[in-house]
Amino acid sequence: MDATGRTSVAGDLALVAVFGALITAFSIVPAIPIGIGVPITLQTLAVVLAGLVLGPWRGFLATLLYIAVGLAGLPVFAAGVAGPAIFGKASVGYLLAFPLGALLAGAIAKLVVNWRGAKQYLGLFIAGLAASVVIHGFGILGLILGVAHLAPSAAFLVDLAFWPGDLAKMFVAAAIAVAVHRAFPAVLGTRRVPVTA
Repeated sequence: MDATGRTSVAGDLALVAVFGALITAFSIVPAIPIGIGVPITLQTLAVVLAGLVLGPWRGFLATLLYIAVGLAGLPVFAAGVAGPAIFGKASVGYLLAFPLGALLAGAIAKLVVNWRGAKQYLGLFIAGLAASVVIHGFGILGLILGVAHLAPSAAFLVDLAFWPGDLAKMFVAAAIAVAVHRAFPAVLGTRRVPVTA
């Protein structure tokens, strides 16, 4: 980072690559199948964390990098899926929403990162929750319009199975983001303004 608190282009690229790799790692850990082709993984934790830590555009690029690598043929998607085959999976709506989720989480994170204490944690949690709503919304659309061809009510009920775990992930993501921003306060390109009497 330079004297203004901004990262260099090389630093930005490194952070994007690291978080792209993190999303990959969290995607290929053993998943919990729930019977409709959309397994429970740690992907959403990594996607939201990318936005909360890197901000909107670098978080967006990290998730886009992850998707590009998978579409190029590396087996980085859940259950080892690779290439265009992902478009034939019930989970495609969730996957395609990841960049938008990271973008939204990062945009809100930039607004709340300079808050203090519990208020900052709550703001980052809400950022993650907003991203989850976007991801789940697209996921439901994918279940309705994609290969699963579920009725809207059935798709909504299927999606509910993911919410308890994702809520827990958002609590964890916010806690990690608070710790990262405390250790590296300029990582979002913003600097804390000293509080004066």
